[in-house]
Amino acid sequence: MLVIAHLSDTHIDSHPRSAERTARVMDYLNGLARPVDAILVTGDIADHRELAEYETAERLLDAPVPVMTCPGNHDVRDAYRKGLLGDESGGSGPVNARHDVAGAVFLLADSSVPGEDDGHLDEETMAWLATELDSIPAHTPAFIAFHHPPVALHHPVIDPIRLLPADPLAELVTAHPQVVAVLTGHFHTAAASTFAGRPLRIAPGVISTLRLPWEGEGRLTTQTQPPGVAFHLYDDTGLLTTHYRVVV
Repeated sequence: MLVIAHLSDTHIDSHPRSAERTARVMDYLNGLARPVDAILVTGDIADHRELAEYETAERLLDAPVPVMTCPGNHDVRDAYRKGLLGDESGGSGPVNARHDVAGAVFLLADSSVPGEDDGHLDEETMAWLATELDSIPAHTPAFIAFHHPPVALHHPVIDPIRLLPADPLAELVTAHPQVVAVLTGHFHTAAASTFAGRPLRIAPGVISTLRLPWEGEGRLTTQTQPPGVAFHLYDDTGLLTTHYRVVV
């Protein structure tokens, strides 16, 4: 059975709160009785796009298992590459990466748009996804991960800055039955939906929680809730199960 820990939206900055909450989640994951196969972090890793924030994140996101990351709308590609990936050459092109883990393939796509908050998969990224998916055998499970959810979540903050357009990705997913699920962040709230007939799983936020519109008056973002993490389990029957946990 494949077990993936999924977190998102650490928003590392100079304030010790972001580092403490990220460290708390990583300590929890690193102390599990049964290690996960990999840890997935779906974007908004830094808060102010500064190189030092990515260097801090690189230190905090340390584990004895593979740690897979992708950028979010708060991230900037050049500093992300240099501080988090150790790529001194930097670069402003999309940060796309393939990871082969425990018999599965994870395709981490860059849905960020430089200087904007909304999400988009550009032509280069879509072509990369198509090429990678075509190379994956039909019997090999594949997961696609990026930052921005590709469906409306009925939230006034997130829906205007979700992944748009989503139809090209939906067509690609539909054409590749080996895609098990789509995994995203951005919502700061645990959520589950479907996309192109496949499970869509959204990680809770580490730095904060986004309240739903009907949860009462006041600010929609709250920092009183503990950070959260999702566990995605993919078993030998082809069933995907997700458990959500808070880390106190």
